[in-house]
Amino acid sequence: MSALSLDRSRLYLDLIRWDRPAGWLLLLWPTLSALWIAADGFPGWHLLGVFIGGTILMRSAGCCVNDVADREFDRHVKRTAQRPVTSGALSVGNALRFGAVLALLAFALVLTTNPPTILLSFAALAIALVYPYAKRVVSMPQAVLGVAFSFGIPMAFSAVQGGREWSLQAVGAAVPPHAWWLLLGNLFWVLAYDTAYAMVDRDDDLKIGMRTSAITLGRFDVAAIMAAYAIYLGSWAAIGRTLGLGGWYLVGIGVAAALAAWHFTLIRHRTREGCFRSFRINHWIGAVVFAGVMLDLALRG
Repeated sequence: MSALSLDRSRLYLDLIRWDRPAGWLLLLWPTLSALWIAADGFPGWHLLGVFIGGTILMRSAGCCVNDVADREFDRHVKRTAQRPVTSGALSVGNALRFGAVLALLAFALVLTTNPPTILLSFAALAIALVYPYAKRVVSMPQAVLGVAFSFGIPMAFSAVQGGREWSLQAVGAAVPPHAWWLLLGNLFWVLAYDTAYAMVDRDDDLKIGMRTSAITLGRFDVAAIMAAYAIYLGSWAAIGRTLGLGGWYLVGIGVAAALAAWHFTLIRHRTREGCFRSFRINHWIGAVVFAGVMLDLALRG
């Protein structure tokens, strides 16, 4: 491979944040938790591969759309000024074409599941496309991201429990109410970690007129983040107990709560370094919750 080809490949890898897996891990853990709960244990290698691959591909496609949508804003933010599209190293057309290919590959994986999950994938795509533009009109766009980053939950239930009928009624039958409650609870986790992320760029965002939860919440940002952690973990603990999850699950929730309390020490002084570190390692909270789900179902009985 020539040096030119290598440089080109690195641009695309930088575009999808390949060296920063935190983004797709934050999306993956609640999806896997839902997959295990829906299947009452190991869901099988096929569905596991579909959701791991689909998560990575769709998060990568989302990065392409996000960078194109934000390229004018990102020029004025120190952390994002050198992104491939923003810096001009990669054209808008190439970024969008690459994102489309990634999204089509993800859709190909979804096509191996069932009709209700395929129908839900269109809603997931629409939300993913809307989020980058929500920052212009919504005071807390992190709530939109919360729906996007939680939509793997109903899709996981649908993939496990869905039938072969093409209808919205079939989607409703495949996705039980507790799946939507898990989505709502997970949305608060997204609010927590993405508000910490937004705190990193707050000064720059204020200058360019970007709307974020960190700006909207003002001096209540840290308190709101900790409250969001509490709502997320409290709601998941309650829902899990109603579904019959026991001691190991609660251990996972407890460890996640301890990690969330530690994150308070990272963000309380609102430094860029502390807030960015909190975001980068936040996926461990979701990982221990998933570990609790997996262990509890594996050791049940």
